[in-house]
Amino acid sequence: MELAYIPSPSRGVIHLGPIPLRGYAFCIIIGVFVAVWLGNKRWIARGGRSGTVADIAVWAVPFGLVGGRLYHVITDYELYFSEGRDWVDAFKIWEGGLGIWGAIALGGLGAWIGCRRRGIPMPAYADAVAPGIALAQAIGRWGNWFNQELYGRETDVPWALKITSSTDGRVPGTYHPTFLYESLWCIGVAVLVIWADRRFKLGHGRAFALYVASYCVGRFWVEYMRVDDAHHILGLRLNNWTALIVFLLAVAYIVISAKKRPGREAVVEPGADASGGETEGDTDADADSAAEAKDEDAKGEAEEDVDEGVKEDVKDEAGSGTKKT
Repeated sequence: MELAYIPSPSRGVIHLGPIPLRGYAFCIIIGVFVAVWLGNKRWIARGGRSGTVADIAVWAVPFGLVGGRLYHVITDYELYFSEGRDWVDAFKIWEGGLGIWGAIALGGLGAWIGCRRRGIPMPAYADAVAPGIALAQAIGRWGNWFNQELYGRETDVPWALKITSSTDGRVPGTYHPTFLYESLWCIGVAVLVIWADRRFKLGHGRAFALYVASYCVGRFWVEYMRVDDAHHILGLRLNNWTALIVFLLAVAYIVISAKKRPGREAVVEPGADASGGETEGDTDADADSAAEAKDEDAKGEAEEDVDEGVKEDVKDEAGSGTKKT
């Protein structure tokens, strides 16, 4: 007897007239906004300008979406290119299907382009946005709940997810809510990175590497619980192998980077101050102050010259013995 469970939404889209409002898309959009908001706060705290994170996100987010979709389509190509499937569905990103590995890879390329255009060190930017990316993933995972997808094995635990849809081979029942497990794990990853960054002053990309490594640990066991079709290599799902390899690379980066470039970057954005960067008004005010100071120095030097001249005249008169009556 089912005493408790997490219900699934009856549908993942609401139509506002002719406009479809999809839960999956909303989760992705909200996650992006949270990531940019938190990344901006951390960037300012590191000495960068307000708005820089959003400017670079204009490059990173589209690249990330394309990369995430490409990874999903490539690793699950049979969903779109096998017999009876329509390849056009590969472009329907709103129906779900984003691979975090591809999203981070191509999203990183987009961020690198944005950083190069602004003259900003990419590792410093990655450190600033790392916790925000983890929170974006935590929010984005609820898109899978709207689509009734990516759940785990059957279970009767009180927090089981009830699947009601029977499309695409689904079997109605109660399953482990792996979307919820991963969402909670990502929140913990964000908290861990923020704490470690404050405690150890992580720099040169090490906060981002910590995010990657800790996420991979959670993704490994969550992926192991999932029952959706996936490619297997030596008994493990493809994403398990990806998580394992990326984890080792992230840990290696932390160790090597800490030895070669200890500490944190002194300057993350050229021309910005520690209070969040200069503005045009601040620059004008500084220029006016500098001009005033220069005028004061010039006046002082002129007065000193006059005083010296008077002293010389007095000295000459005294030396010649001339008396003034």
